[in-house]
Amino acid sequence: MGAVPPGSRPGQPPQSGQDTSPFWERKPLSAMTAEEWESLCDGCARCCLIKLEDEDTGEIETTNIVCHLLDQQACACTDYANRTKRVPTCIKLTPGNVAAIKWMPTSCAYRRLAEGRGLASWHPLISGDPESIHAVGMSVRGKVVSEEGIAEDELEDFLAIWEDLDD
Repeated sequence: MGAVPPGSRPGQPPQSGQDTSPFWERKPLSAMTAEEWESLCDGCARCCLIKLEDEDTGEIETTNIVCHLLDQQACACTDYANRTKRVPTCIKLTPGNVAAIKWMPTSCAYRRLAEGRGLASWHPLISGDPESIHAVGMSVRGKVVSEEGIAEDELEDFLAIWEDLDD
């Protein structure tokens, strides 16, 4: 099941002369509607992983600890609308900042499109299946623990290497 091009209805041919390519291939990130932007999220929840920055080098390392607001099974924030208020370190991705956030995984749809690459074959907008991200092992589902109860001086004990699939 693929995305239906704007201006067309399922089961009907597109209007003559209409570009039938998906919105993410036709529009720059900055021209997308809020609904289109949000639909680009593949549901991996890797942006919810706790990251540590080396104060001397600026190098960022990723842990296998996630924000306490993450529903680990659904790989979705339990308070998405208020996440940046409740978690001041939560960064809201926007068309204006996504290219500058270098800790985003190379598999992230936002990063891929910002870099001029298309969506991966396992992305739900391509596969038509929201479970495809989990089936290929790209999400955090079953691989993480909540930050609740973990002391700050223990965070380094949870460093993890997260591999990316780049198809």
